[in-house]
Amino acid sequence: MFAFFSILAVCPGFYFRPHYFILVLPAVSLLAGAAVAAASDTIRFGAQNFRFAVLLLFGFALAWPMWAEADFFFGRPLAEANRMVNGTNPFPESIKIGEYIRAQSSPSDTIAILGSEPQIYFYAQRRSATGYIYTYSLMEPQPYAHLMQQEMIGEIETARPKFLVLVVVNKSWLAGSDSDQTIFRWADRYCEANYEEVGLINISDQGTDYYFSGTPPGVTPTAEHILIFRRKT
Repeated sequence: MFAFFSILAVCPGFYFRPHYFILVLPAVSLLAGAAVAAASDTIRFGAQNFRFAVLLLFGFALAWPMWAEADFFFGRPLAEANRMVNGTNPFPESIKIGEYIRAQSSPSDTIAILGSEPQIYFYAQRRSATGYIYTYSLMEPQPYAHLMQQEMIGEIETARPKFLVLVVVNKSWLAGSDSDQTIFRWADRYCEANYEEVGLINISDQGTDYYFSGTPPGVTPTAEHILIFRRKT
């Protein structure tokens, strides 16, 4: 039953990205342990060598992937290992962004993330100014995309969040040539009129550069970057 419901937990959106299957790992691990225990118990006391062979095979199955991926598990710092798996998705960057926003705001303040990075709300420990914590559906060529964008825009304008984070990373939007661009045009105008830029995070395959509390002269955004805006007083 645990395995069955773990499989169901992977399926609700009918998207099957590799990291979604993490939900199945606990059940698979328990089943693997039960299989080894059952195989060992099936071989009676007269066949100790076979029981040892079962345990040896299980140990090899555990040790082989750890040896084959030793560079990932033991050789790389956490940020580099994350980049090996997730590319330029801004997961490690989200931690520092969240810490910065948490330090510069109060628990009653709201923030808005333009992009699909809800983990920033968690790290910042601040509530969202909008119900749209994922923006993929806003970019899909579907009849409600424009209406959903307008609804997200209206929620943000009504809430007047203290911080607005603009994620300029393609994987955070999955925008295509036929995507509605309304929300991007609005973001440019709205931020210029109501917010000041206080942070730039430049992301590339070579690493990440953080510029909080202002961008130094001569520094320009990379192809993939994140901008942090604070509402003008």
